[in-house]
Amino acid sequence: SLLSIMGSVTLSIFTIIFSVKFIFGNLGNIFIILVNCMDLINTRKISLADHLLTALAISRVGLIWVLFSSWWRDMFFPNFWMNLIMVRTMYIIWIVTCHFNIWLATCLSIFYCLKVANFSNSIFLYFKWRVKKVISVTLLVSLVVLLLYLLQSNTHMNVLIDEHKRNISYNSSLQNFPEFSKLVLLSNTMFTFIAFALSLTTFLLLIFSLWKHLKRMQHSVRGSRDASTTAHINALQAVVAFLLLYTTFFLSILTELWITKFPNILYFYFCLAGEIAFPSVHSFVLILVNSKLKQACLPVLSWLRCGSKDESPHS
Repeated sequence: SLLSIMGSVTLSIFTIIFSVKFIFGNLGNIFIILVNCMDLINTRKISLADHLLTALAISRVGLIWVLFSSWWRDMFFPNFWMNLIMVRTMYIIWIVTCHFNIWLATCLSIFYCLKVANFSNSIFLYFKWRVKKVISVTLLVSLVVLLLYLLQSNTHMNVLIDEHKRNISYNSSLQNFPEFSKLVLLSNTMFTFIAFALSLTTFLLLIFSLWKHLKRMQHSVRGSRDASTTAHINALQAVVAFLLLYTTFFLSILTELWITKFPNILYFYFCLAGEIAFPSVHSFVLILVNSKLKQACLPVLSWLRCGSKDESPHS
């Protein structure tokens, strides 16, 4: 029928979109890791920003593969049986990779804000002069939050497993845990709100700092873009991309859990395509706003352009 054909075409489109994001997400994040590792080998040192970028890229490769494994299982093995250990392991890996994706990106936003923004406030200057300590404390807080998150999720999991054992036989499938998934989402919202609020604060501070800087620049050469303005815009691009893509990621998870009441494979793949955009697309934004990564990317693009010209037929 026409509806089945349209459904198959739509499913194929979502599969292609998901596959493209999966491939390019891996390439972008692995590129960041390789460039920073090569820089570490050559110079024997690595900056704080590169530390954060490398750790973020590693965590995003992990999250991309978690999403890919979920897609692969539901695409090719929809009736795959999952035992208790597999369910628990799956949720722990998802929680850890998602947590570090959000908090490392937040630390990067804080770093950009403290390095780029200019305020005469004594508290801001105190943090600006101690940016490494601020990032270290933020990461330490994130680890405490992760521990609390895992303990709470484990408690919910144990309660649901006990109910599951009482209601049906122990050997039954534990594949679908919609109640636990909703509790995970609720916990994720609560525990990542701090990170999201911090990133939103850095965005507002960068906007205000840029406005003050442009106001000062009105009395100088008009139409010119100085280094500070460029730095503000680059930092804003990274922070805005993170906020928008994380919002898309969160709304996709919310929609995916909501449609568990009305299972539809098309909606599921639509949600997965939205989820994988967060660890994939944001990495390319970070490459574009980072001068070192952007310079390292130019030879690769030039090589690809030359390769495509060599393969083209001569007229």
